[in-house]
This record gives sequence, structure tokens and C-alpha cells, in this order.
Amino acid sequence: MDNPDDVTVFRMGPGCDLSDVGEGKVYIGRVQGFANFGTFVQLNDRVKGLVHKSNVKTTHKERETILVRVRTIRPNGNIDLEEVTYPVYTVEMVERKSSSVLLAELSGKVGKTVMIEGEIAQIKQTSGPTIFTIVDESGTENAAAFVEAGVRAYPEAELEDIVRIVGEVMLRNNQVQIEVESLSILSGSEEEEVKERIETALEKRAEPEDIPLLVESAVLQKLQPAMRKAARIIRKAVFSAQPIILRHHADADGICSAVAIEQAVTALIRESGGDFDADYFLFKRAPSKAPFYEIEDITRDLDFALKDHIRYGQKLPLILLTDNGSTEEDLPSLKMAKVYGLSLVVIDHHHPDEIVDQYLAAHVNPYHVEGDFGITAGMLGTEVARLINPRVEQYIRHIPAIAGFGDRSEAPERARYHELVRETYTEEDCKNIALSLDYEQFWLRFNDGREIVKDILGLTANTVRHKGLIALLVEGANAAIEDQMNACMPHVRQQTLQNGAELFLLDVEIHAHKFTFPPPGKTSGEVHDRLCRKNVGSPVVTIGFGPDFAVLRSRGVMMNIPKMVRELRDEIPGGGISGGGHLVVGSIKFVEGMREEVLKGMIEKISRVPAGF
Repeated sequence: MDNPDDVTVFRMGPGCDLSDVGEGKVYIGRVQGFANFGTFVQLNDRVKGLVHKSNVKTTHKERETILVRVRTIRPNGNIDLEEVTYPVYTVEMVERKSSSVLLAELSGKVGKTVMIEGEIAQIKQTSGPTIFTIVDESGTENAAAFVEAGVRAYPEAELEDIVRIVGEVMLRNNQVQIEVESLSILSGSEEEEVKERIETALEKRAEPEDIPLLVESAVLQKLQPAMRKAARIIRKAVFSAQPIILRHHADADGICSAVAIEQAVTALIRESGGDFDADYFLFKRAPSKAPFYEIEDITRDLDFALKDHIRYGQKLPLILLTDNGSTEEDLPSLKMAKVYGLSLVVIDHHHPDEIVDQYLAAHVNPYHVEGDFGITAGMLGTEVARLINPRVEQYIRHIPAIAGFGDRSEAPERARYHELVRETYTEEDCKNIALSLDYEQFWLRFNDGREIVKDILGLTANTVRHKGLIALLVEGANAAIEDQMNACMPHVRQQTLQNGAELFLLDVEIHAHKFTFPPPGKTSGEVHDRLCRKNVGSPVVTIGFGPDFAVLRSRGVMMNIPKMVRELRDEIPGGGISGGGHLVVGSIKFVEGMREEVLKGMIEKISRVPAGF
């Protein structure tokens, strides 16, 4: 047995190659395999040699650690080794003195072996290799490591680890990918240095460009800091390969706000690297039936997110809420998201409750800067989308006008947004597109209809299909609305309130068609619009109600529906009252047995608020 007083044994780092091996030096190796003439030993994943059977001192198994001395390095690169054993020795690392390559530079290094440093953003086990999605300060790319088909490579590597990878840059399906030769997890000062480098660069990359608003607006001008903050969080999620789930109210305004952001985010995902279909599995858009984030919604989102986290090694998502998320009704879902450590961003124009802000990373709402619901979610979403990715502006600049007409906004911003696209989209065009969105979403139910919705909004190059689809959907929607109005208008009851307002009541449960378009909320809105046209100059309130709900529409009556709901909840014990919405447009839920008491209390409160123009 060799037994000198002081022995130094070298461990080769993952970036080292044959040029880093020295004759006469002792290295820590790993048994790779056996042959009749000896044992193959790896000094690292890139360098191996042979211990001739005459120089093997003990019996070994595959992957077992062994100490070997380099006898000779032959001209053809073969390394002759001999086994040595020491009871005590000092280990010294051999590191290749080369700098890492940025992921953004890989496209110019196809066929070359490189070293990269970054954070693991996803670990996906395929039927073949293990795919590590790596993020550094410049972008996102995949690294494929193979042990054997379907077997997890480098099982010690986990999500969010900082790693150093050495491998050859290859093209797979026209996409850059690193074929991993070695992967090591960094720790200590090395880990902190890379992590800090990535974080600093991500913060800088995530900062939105300084661009002007599409239209002149004092309210939107004041909202710019909040919009920039929201855009910054969303951009950082994209650059760090964090999934995004976007929830929106399932009406034209909610769809417009969500689709504008969808176009910006998916384009940015494609630009920043990753899989060819990353814009589908890193971004999901889903409609919410209610104008708030329901428990059913967060439960669905968590279920999918946790499954993706386990099955595909994805990070937990950023939750983005548009046209909902600002009120007390959102609290149960926001609290559940907090339990799982999820970040939430809200872009909404419903009257906000201050209590929700403690659960949000960013909150864009016109009421925070003395605006109101006339600045629609579609307008806000489009401005935020431009900050996320300015290159999509030409495709989405018509969306705020559609949202404004669809949500019946009377704010001056609606006309300004429409002026931008008037030559292409008339007022009637905008209204028809908004109606088509409402109609199609009714049949889509909980599905996003990503490609159909893009056709409706004219976001595809097929203008013939867009126009034909709008004509067909408008015809179907108007026919359904007319049929519904013929059924329910004769059953509307009217009374004049003490404040001079005309109140109209309709039981949509027994005097309207069920399970078809338009649903109760839109049915009540259509009834209200017709009654307003019949009562020009008079303040009008319309209540469409069912066994356990009521939908309110108002013109010229200065009520505060969220406040009214909170007061009724306290004043009617056992009513099971909840709800909200805008100040003069909203809905309320209650238990069926207390319907008469709730309606009576609601009408009494409406009669006491100021009415008139």
C-alpha cells in the first residue's frame, strides 16, 4: 500500500477536459465499466481512462469511487491509469479557468461545448432524457440530460437550484438545446454570486419601457406607476419561466383586458426562449363566471398548478386577475392563494375594498386615483399589455374601444380610444364584436376559446373569417335576445320610488328562458336598456331577480351597491347576503327563503339615495 506522509488527491471539476490532466498526479475517479483487459474510470463526465487489470488492486462495482494515478497520456488521448489507495489524503479541486457563456449567446455556439450557470426553472422528465429549463440573466433555454430512457438524470438537482452545466450546444426541432455532459449544484459564495447576478439582471430586464399612453387621460396618467409595477412583475415572471394564470370576468370587457395581456405575454415568452410550445404551458387564461375570484376558481387553479408542479417540475404560478379581484368577495380566494405563497396582481375597475391590498403584489384600479368604472378593464389591460411588450401595440390598439362599448362606458376615454381606430372599426363594429364575445363566451362556459376569441377580435390575418364569424354570431345573439325580450318584457312590474326614480322588477327565474343566451345578468341589462329608452329623462333602476339572486342596473340613481350589500348583510340576519360590483351596476346573492325581505330592504335603500341628472 502506498503510504507517504502527505498526499494530495485531485478532483476534476465538470468543466475540465484532457488538457487539465497531469501525468503522475492522483485523481478521484468513478468506475464506469469493465472489460477483459481492465476497468474504465471516469475522472469527470468528459474525461476517462483505463486501469489495466494488472494495475487493479481491489474489487469494484460500477459507479464506485476509486483513486487512480495517471501513468501516461498517449498521443491519441487515451489515458493509462493505475489504482492507488491511501488511508489519509487531502483533496484539491481542479477547475477549468474559463468563464460561463450566457444563454442568449448559445445560438452562435451550435456544435461547441460550453459552460453555463443559471437557475433551474423547470425539471421535466420525458420518456427519454430529463429536460432542465435553465434561466440566467440573459434568457431561458433547455438542457437535456440522459441516463437511460425515462430515468431521472441528476436526481439531486431540484427546482430553483443554482447550477453549473457543461455540454454541447445542439439544435433540436430548430431550437437551441444543451446536451448535458455534467451538472453540478453550486453552493456558498458561488451560488450567491450567480443568484445575485441573475436577480440584478432580471430586475433590469423586467423594467418596462417608458412609453406614452395611447390616449390623453388624467386618470390613466395617475395610474401609470401602478400599471408599470404590474407590468414589471409580469415581465419578471416571464423571464424567470414562472407560469402565469390569468383569470378574468367572462364578459366582453373582461375578455378584452385578458386577451390584450395574453398577446403581450405569449409573444414575450416566445421571444425569451424555452420550448416551442412554452406560451401554452407557461400561460393559461380562464374566465370567471362571477365578477370576482371565486373559491371554485382558485380551487381549479391550484389543482392544475400543483399537478404541473409535481408532474412537470414547474414553479408555482403568478395569478393575474383582470376585471375582478378588488372586493371583499375575493378575500376567501386571496387568502387561499396566500397559504400557497402565490403572488397576485389585480387589474380591475370594480369599486375596491382596501382590505384586499394586503394580499396583492400590485393593484391597478382607477378608484385609487379618483377615477371610476368608466375606465374599463379592457382599457387598463391594453395599457398594461403595451408596457409588458410594446411590440404588440399594433395588434391590440382597437381592443380598448371594443371594451368601452361592450361595458357601456360613458367616460371620455372611450371616445378617445375609438378615435384611434375609427377608420377601421366603426362604433357599430365595436358593439358587434363585444356582443359576439359575450355570445361566444356563454357557449364556451369555462373554456378560454383562445383561437376562436382571436378570430372574433380580429387578431388573426384571416379578415374574411373574422367578418363572417362576427356576422354569424351577431345574428345568433340578436335572435336569442329578441326571443328572450318577447318572453319577459310583458312581465316587468313598475313602481315610482320616493326619490322620483322609476323602478322596474322582473322575475327572470319564471319569466325568462333558462340555460340559454342571454343569461340572467345580460337579460336584466337588455331589459334595462329598453326601459331607459322608453323613459328618457327619468332616473331608472332595473332589478332582475331569481330565487336567490338579484341583478341591479341603474341610470341616474347615485347608489353604492357594495355598501348597500354590506348594510343589508348586517340588517337582515339569516339572509346569507353577499355580492357587489360597480357602484350602480352589480348583483346580490341571498338564501331563497329570505328573498322577499332582501328585495324589500334593497328597494327601500334605493329609494333613499339621490336620483336625477
